Amino acid sequence: MCTSHAHEEGEASRAGAGRRGFLRATALLGAAATASAALPAADAVAASPRWRPDPDSRRFTLAVMPDTQYLFDGSSIDGAPVEASLRYLLEHGGDENIVFLSHLGDLTQNGTKAEIAAISEAFGLLDRRGVGYSVLAGNHDVKASTTDQRGASPYLDAFGPRRFQGRRTYGGASPDGYNSFHLFRAGGREWMVLALDWRLSDQGYAWAAGVLARHPRTPVVLTTHELVAGDDSLSAYGQQLWDRLIEDHDQIFLTLNGHYWPAGRAVRRNAAGHDVHLHLTNYQNRYFGGAAMIRLYRFDLDRDVIDVETVSPWILGRAAQGLNELERQEIELSGDADRFTVAIDFAERFSGFAPVPARPARPASAMLVPGTAAYWRFESPVDGGTVRDLSGRGNDLTVVTVGGGALGWSADHHPDQPGHGSLELQGFKSPLRGAYLRTVDGAPLNSATFARGYTVEAFYRLPADWDPAHHAWSGLVSRTGTGGAAGKTADDPEEPLATLSLSNDREPQWAVRPLNQEGIATHWGQETPLETWWHLAVVNDGRHTTLYVEGCPVVRNPRAAAVGISSVGLPWLLGGYEYGGTIDQILHGRLGDVRIVERALPVTSFMNH
Repeated sequence: MCTSHAHEEGEASRAGAGRRGFLRATALLGAAATASAALPAADAVAASPRWRPDPDSRRFTLAVMPDTQYLFDGSSIDGAPVEASLRYLLEHGGDENIVFLSHLGDLTQNGTKAEIAAISEAFGLLDRRGVGYSVLAGNHDVKASTTDQRGASPYLDAFGPRRFQGRRTYGGASPDGYNSFHLFRAGGREWMVLALDWRLSDQGYAWAAGVLARHPRTPVVLTTHELVAGDDSLSAYGQQLWDRLIEDHDQIFLTLNGHYWPAGRAVRRNAAGHDVHLHLTNYQNRYFGGAAMIRLYRFDLDRDVIDVETVSPWILGRAAQGLNELERQEIELSGDADRFTVAIDFAERFSGFAPVPARPARPASAMLVPGTAAYWRFESPVDGGTVRDLSGRGNDLTVVTVGGGALGWSADHHPDQPGHGSLELQGFKSPLRGAYLRTVDGAPLNSATFARGYTVEAFYRLPADWDPAHHAWSGLVSRTGTGGAAGKTADDPEEPLATLSLSNDREPQWAVRPLNQEGIATHWGQETPLETWWHLAVVNDGRHTTLYVEGCPVVRNPRAAAVGISSVGLPWLLGGYEYGGTIDQILHGRLGDVRIVERALPVTSFMNH
């Protein structure tokens, strides 16, 4: 339903900023202009608006910050790049709908108290605004040879459970404090970030499995410091993490890690047969230690994609001051591992642990809105060659066969269709064969002219073997009788008075002779892919007509006044199209519920709403 509208360098450097980079840099000037200054006073930050992402929007962003260790290295500490990135999240969280930030470890080079304190102060920007985020220990933040059972450390003192207690996205931590999970709402559902230590112990694995077991329907993004070591390869520890946790937990659909470089990505199939996307994000080997680059994972649940972009707010924000040669090379990363799109059918991917409930069938009576002239649905095979008009208006259908064709039935249906079933028509041209339906002689619909408006709706699905050479221009719903018979001879007089047909490019077309026009008014939709259910609606308000595809108005709707539909008292057809008064083409595909109403309906009253 339409509701709105071997490691090799994988990045090609650019000599200067393109238009996209310039526009983003302009937007970031406010975020980074003060990047080299001290952090704002606590009172000033507290007075700023609280972080409030939209939990229901189907477009949202997960921000990721990899290794920042070279910015916090002994006496060489420069927090400005990190602060610029965090200010970006604060200032653009609304237009980006940023729901969460994950740091991937190696916050510092040596894990000393001074280094940890410096980056901890920077993250105070997020604390004072209530931003949801996670951090985890990399090998440089703790003793590299130990597991999460290492005990106390400056890292744990600054970024342990006490820091996150009371935060609305914080789910909890392992008893050792080095592993945590975080829950946020986005796209109308709950999501989890599972932030795991540089090295999991047996206790850590057990804790992580327990967290997943307590949230069995929640999709999970797993973050850790080491996993992918390069394109399509895992490190030895990464393979262990896959074997002991990721492979058997279908909820984990995306993993993010740093540690190695250059950036890379891989896809592996888990035990449930689903893809897991594994991304390596690390820019510490680049100019200024990566300049606290952030990666933006822009989820779009309607398009079933995650659009990924990598930017450095600090470098982009310095554009007004003039960039040095190395900064110009880093201003925008556009390699395959830095800017890309991940295609994920979210409903299918999550179906194993969080299936979307099928929409139940709705009673026929609920579809009989005021003005319903005819309503047909196909919840069982056609019995006796007759389909009853459920409106009670007497517009029953009879089956017509051509060339030995037959009419089949399928339980398949549009997910938002009121009736759960469809007719299976197997039309073919040259020679013509198949079966279609027509209204009985004397049906009231045959003579109706709809001078005050109308709405015609139909669901359809075309199979993979649909061939334009044999199946194009079949009608979903059409009115028989030619333009010539109605005394309307402009355009081709042999064309029928009205037809909702499918072109050779599978474009829906409503071609009608209105009462006030001599010629044919034609409305065109876009190409509709095969093996997909579609809902069409043609709405006339007594003045003009609009064709809708999935509740969305199409572009090619004539603006000329159009009143009603011409008639010579002949039947309507479902699945058939006449030319010159003779059946010329029969639908090859499935036809679901069809309804005709004697008035214009709003989109909210369509059958798929």
